[in-house]
Order: sequence, then C-alpha cells, then structure tokens
Amino acid sequence: MEGDLKTFSRTINGVLRIANRVKMGKKVEKSLKEKNQSAVSQDEDDPNKTPEPYNCTGNFQADFTELCKRNNMAVIPPVVHRARPPTSQSQVESSKPEKGKEKGKTSAQQQQSEAEPDPELLEGEPVEQPPKTFVLKEKFEYFKPSVQVEMENYDKPDTVTEIFIRGWKIDETMMATFAQCWPVMEKLHTINLWNTGLAGETLTMMANCIPNIVNLRTLIVDGNCVEAENWHELISEESPLQNLSLRHCGITDKGAQSLGTAIGSVKKVNMKLISLNLAGNMIGDLGAEHIAMGLRMNRTLMSLSLASNQIKDKGAIKLGEVLSRFPLSHEEVVERRKQFSEKGSPDRNKSPPPSRRADSKDRPGSVRSSSHADKDKKAGKPSGKKKDGKGGKDAKEEEKHDKTKGGKKEKEEKGGQKKDKGSSVGGRSSGASIAADTKTAGKGKGKGKDKGKGPAVQEVEDAGASDFVNPLTDAADFIDGQLLVAGNRVLINLNLSRNCIGEHGLAALLKAMQYQTTLTHDSKSSGTGLMRIGVYKNKVSTDSEVLAKLTEFMMPKDPFYKPPPQTPDGDSNS
Repeated sequence: MEGDLKTFSRTINGVLRIANRVKMGKKVEKSLKEKNQSAVSQDEDDPNKTPEPYNCTGNFQADFTELCKRNNMAVIPPVVHRARPPTSQSQVESSKPEKGKEKGKTSAQQQQSEAEPDPELLEGEPVEQPPKTFVLKEKFEYFKPSVQVEMENYDKPDTVTEIFIRGWKIDETMMATFAQCWPVMEKLHTINLWNTGLAGETLTMMANCIPNIVNLRTLIVDGNCVEAENWHELISEESPLQNLSLRHCGITDKGAQSLGTAIGSVKKVNMKLISLNLAGNMIGDLGAEHIAMGLRMNRTLMSLSLASNQIKDKGAIKLGEVLSRFPLSHEEVVERRKQFSEKGSPDRNKSPPPSRRADSKDRPGSVRSSSHADKDKKAGKPSGKKKDGKGGKDAKEEEKHDKTKGGKKEKEEKGGQKKDKGSSVGGRSSGASIAADTKTAGKGKGKGKDKGKGPAVQEVEDAGASDFVNPLTDAADFIDGQLLVAGNRVLINLNLSRNCIGEHGLAALLKAMQYQTTLTHDSKSSGTGLMRIGVYKNKVSTDSEVLAKLTEFMMPKDPFYKPPPQTPDGDSNS
C-alpha cells in the first residue's frame, strides 16, 4: 500500500509540474501579444510615420478601393458593370449548346409556361406584361457617383477594357488615384469622362498619365469646359491616342490655335491621331484657320468634325485652300530646301574620314600625290566649277525647277537613267519610292559582292521604318511669285454642318473638291481625297445652286452611297 501511495503522489506531482509549465507558457504568449498590440497601436498613433506605397496589381476594383481608403475619402464610388439591355428569351435559347437541343427547348417551354401566368383573366380583360427593356433602381441610386466598366471577361477582374464616368466631378485627388490605376491595366483602350468638371490641373495630370497607358486608343471628354483650354496636351508626341472627342467643351479660337499646332507644324507632326471631334464649341474663322494650318503638314488625321461652331466664309475658304493647294510660307520654303539638301547628300553632316597622309611623319597631310589626283580624274569626280555653278543659283530658279533638280540628283546616283524617271523624285508619294531610291544608291556605292549587300539592306529597312513623307517635298508649281504645293488628300471626312458658312465658302469648298478629283485622275495624289463633307444647316438656302452642285459632286464619293437601281428599260436601251 505504501508503494502505491508513493507512485500516486509522484504522478500527481508530475501532472502539477506540467500544468504549471503550460500556465507559464500562456502567460508568456499573452505578454508577447500585449507587447505586439502596444507596438501596433503606437505605430498607428504615430502621425509622422509614412505608410508603405501601394503597388497596383491590375485589378481595377481592388486597386481603386484601396487607394481611395489610403487617401481618406469619405465616399468611395463603387466600381460597377456598365448597364446593358437584358437579353431576350430567343437569344438565351440560341446561346445554348446543340447537344440535347430538343430536350432543352421542351424544358424551357415548360418553365416559361409555368412561370408566366395566363395573359387573359376569367373576365376576359388582357393582362399587360411588365416591360423588359430597363432595370428599376432605388430612388437617387442612379445619380450616385460610380465608375462603370466594360470587361473582356467578367470572371477575370483584370480584363477591364473601357471606363465610363458620368456626371460627377473628378478633383485632383481622384485624378491622382486614377493615374496610379490606369497605367497597369493592360486591356484598357477606352476612357469616357462625360461632364466630370475637369480643370486645367486635372487635365494636365491626365495628359501626363496617358502616355503610360500603352493600349489606350480612344478618349472622350465631352462636356468639360476648361478655362485654360490646354487640350493640346492630350495629343502630344508621346500620346498613343487615335480617337479624341472634345464636344461641347467651350473651345474658342485660343484652344483651336494650340490644337492646330499640336496636329501639325513645320517642326513636329502628330503621327497617331486619326479622328478628332470638335463639335458644339465656339470656334470661329481664326480658329478654323489655325486648324487648317495644322492640316498642311499632317498626313494622318482622317476624320474632322467642326459642326455646330461659328465658322464663316473666311474659315471655309482656308479649309478649302488646304484641301486643294496652298502657297508655302517663308519658314516652309526653308524647311523644303533643308529636306531636299538632306535627301540629296545624306552624308553631308557626317565628319570626313581621317586622311592617311595626315598621320604620316614624312610630309604634311595637305600635300597630295599626283597618283591620287589621277585616280580622282579616272573615277570621274565632278570638278569644283560645277559645284560652284550649282550652288550659285537664284532662289526663284531653284524653287521653279525642283522637279528637274531632283531628277539630276537621281541621275547622278543611278548612273544615267531617263529624265522621266528622275522627275518623280520631287513628287514622291509613298514609302516604296524612298526604299527604291536608297536601294539603288546603296548599289552604286558598294560594288563588292559581300560588302555592298549589308549597307543597302540596312538603308532599305531604315527607309521602310519611317513611313512619314514630308508634304513639303511634294511636287510644286511656281505661280505669280509663290510656290504652290498640293494640299491634304488624306482627310476623308469633314463635317461643317450648323455653322455660318455662305455661298462664297461653299464655292471654295466645291473648287477644292474638283481640284482633288483632278489630282486623283492624274495619279499624282497620295490619297483618295475628301469622301464625305457635311455642310447642312449653314447660311445658305436649300435652293442654292452651289449647295446643289457640291452635294451632287460628293454623293458618288460617299462610301455609304447606294446608287438607285437601274430599271429594265434602261438596261435594254444600254
């Protein structure tokens, strides 16, 4: 018995020791937790400590919500899917798989018959079914700020393609939040900000953000009247935008001037913008003239809308001039000569190779041997007299004979081709002609089997990479002391409806269209010319002869025009 009591007491003591150890461990854990909580509370209470920067993941909803929380916004606009009209029953049935088609139809019909009540009551009065073309929401919920999105795949939150914000103001804090979210969204290609109260500062922030959105192509900022009118920042050289809509933004001649300079000038040209909508603004004749100045150098813009503005005859005449042919200014003439000089001597700016005689210690490098001079004579190098005579021409004579001058340069490079082929250099119209010129020039320089191939191929690739051909190098006519160049024939859609244009302005536009057609028939044009022009609701009566001629002349060019069907009598007579 005594032995049993001893063993029992020992086990009890062991259990008590283990229990004491567990209690001590729990006390230690509690003390550690309290220390950690106190440290966290101290960190939270410390206002001077800067939080860690947030790295956006591409999930727009999660990134936008987190950044709004970090900016201590009282109200965070929800990110919702853009509303779509509900799909009909026929579309739902057509989207079902073909397997078990008949069974699916019968089951759907049964469910529909069970769900829908009988349209007629016992009394014989029909019951009107509720419409299915809209979705009901609670009171004022529709007007609450929200960010509507379109997604490529609604199961994947990082596939947002379009963003729509309507009717609430975007301040600098909100724009800074968007500037962090948008660049990491790889699928984003459209941003629509309608009536969002943009200001000059927020517009600059968005303009600085746009070049970082690689796949962005369309920007719509209608209904935002910005006092600074710095809209030109949206279409800088780094901007990837192809479609820009600035309707009802209160743009005046001041904003049109900056936009025209951004579209194109002698120094720089926008190479990406395809469509520009400036309808519903306050652009007058001076603003239309600035935009026409931008179209002189631009060969990318294809659609321009100036509807519902304040353009009169003077502005319409300037637009017609840039579409037909226009005289070059002094700055443009200087740039034209510079382009031709760079084209004629691409190695002019390169430093000459060091002379072998200059490195010799026996005699100075200025002394040339007679054998070297004989080699130059045998090679047929032009003499100094020809160079002096060529460089001493008058300015007018040089401008007047640009075609023959270009032909002589190509003749020297190719080694005596016909004059007809050489005259096409002054009026080149495509990148293929540049590639051909560089290819022949490369062949003339290097006659070796292996040595001549490398530079020639490299020059052709460089020429193909630069698709832009400066319009100043087109064929020119010297008339009445002015150098006239063919105008813009890349623009295919021009909307001038609801302006103040009279018969003189319409006559200038008609003349420009006729001139464009002449250039196209003569195969000298580098584009199709204007295909659609809207001149409705201007200060011209509907019975105007000029308006009727312009409408009749442009109707067959419209790609949506369908000629009336021919009658059988007309077919038999023909």
